[in-house]
Amino acid sequence: QVQLVESGGGLVQAGGSLRLSCTSSGRTGRTFSDYVMGWFRQAPGKVREFVAAINRSGDNKYYADSVKGRFTISRDNAKNTVYLQMNSLKPEDTAVYYCAADPDPRFLLVVLTIARNYDYWGQGIQVTVSS
Repeated sequence: QVQLVESGGGLVQAGGSLRLSCTSSGRTGRTFSDYVMGWFRQAPGKVREFVAAINRSGDNKYYADSVKGRFTISRDNAKNTVYLQMNSLKPEDTAVYYCAADPDPRFLLVVLTIARNYDYWGQGIQVTVSS
């Protein structure tokens, strides 16, 4: 079983920045670099929505239009960690943020943007942006 733990959330003013981290652990037959990694978020009363994804080697990334130009996803396979750098935060970014892992090596929009395609999920971490 892959275990994912997020950290780095909290309260920030509009226009500020936060960096989320998600570290993987667990005893499996795969290494961290075998997984496509994604970030999703869910605000109160809304569905879980795609935020960003990164392929296994880290050389391809895809972002939701709502965060493009403000958020950056990255990974350090040696540290079993994926990051989400969030800049120019807006109140509408307020949500619980989840990291997720997918052993499917495909990096296609019809796969990476759909939550049900990911096999493993972190517990979620709160990000609150005040006005």
